[in-house]
Amino acid sequence: MATKLVLLFAIALWVPGELVGQYEAERAWTILDQGVADPSASAREQAVHALGLLVKDERARRLAESSLADPSPDVRAAAATSLGQIGLGASIPKLQEAVKDLESEVVFSATSALFILGDPSAYQIYYAVLTGQRKSGDALLESQLEMLKDPEALARIGFEAGVGFVPFGGAGYKMIKAFTQDKVSPVRAAAAQKLATDPDPKSGEALAKAASDEKWLVRASAVSAIAQRGDPKLLSALLPLLGDDEATVRFTAAAAVVRLSR
Repeated sequence: MATKLVLLFAIALWVPGELVGQYEAERAWTILDQGVADPSASAREQAVHALGLLVKDERARRLAESSLADPSPDVRAAAATSLGQIGLGASIPKLQEAVKDLESEVVFSATSALFILGDPSAYQIYYAVLTGQRKSGDALLESQLEMLKDPEALARIGFEAGVGFVPFGGAGYKMIKAFTQDKVSPVRAAAAQKLATDPDPKSGEALAKAASDEKWLVRASAVSAIAQRGDPKLLSALLPLLGDDEATVRFTAAAAVVRLSR
C-alpha cells in the first residue's frame, strides 16, 4: 500500500499542472454536456443558464445554440439569455430565428440578447411592445405582433423584464408594488428604455406618445428614454408632465427638460 502511495505521489509530481487543468476542464465540460441533455427540463435550464458565464467561448456558444430548439420554452429562453451573455456575434442569426418563437418569454429573451449583441432588429420588438404596432418595413409576423400585444403573454414576462428598468432610486418600493399589481406596464416600460438608443425617428415619436400613457410607469420610462436620446425636438412632449400628478413622473420630466434645454 505504501509503495502504491509513493508511486501515485511520484506520478502527480511528474504530470504537468496544465495537463491536470485540462483534465478537470474536460470533466467540467462533460458535466455541462450531460446537463444540457438531461431528461429533466429543470436541469437542462440550469445547465444552459450556467453557460452564460463562459464569455466569448465558442464551445459554450454552440452548446447554448443547440438548446434554442429544446422542447421546453424555459430552456429556450435560458439559451437565448446565455447567448447574449456569452457575447459572440455569430449567434445573431440563430437569435433572429428565436424571435419567431411562439412563446413570449423566448421572444423577449432572444430580443434582449440581440440588443446586447448590438443587432438593430431588437428595436423592432421593443417598438411593437411599447406601441402595439409594427414599424413600417420590419420583419415581424402578424402572429408575433398579436402575441406582443397580448396582455396575458406580456404578463408572463412582466416582472423579469421590468426589473431592468429602475432609473429612480427613491421609487423602488412603489415600483415593486407596481410589478405585483400590473405585469404589463413593466414590460412596456422596459421596452421604452431600450428605444432610448434607437436612432430611428419613429422610436422618438413613439416615446413622445408614450409620455402621455395612462400608466405612470410607462410615462416615467418614456420620459427617461427621451432624456437619454438628447433630442430637443421631443421637448414639447415633456412640458405637460411638469404638472403630472405622479411625483416620479413630474420630477423625471423636470430633469429631462433641464437636460434637453441645455
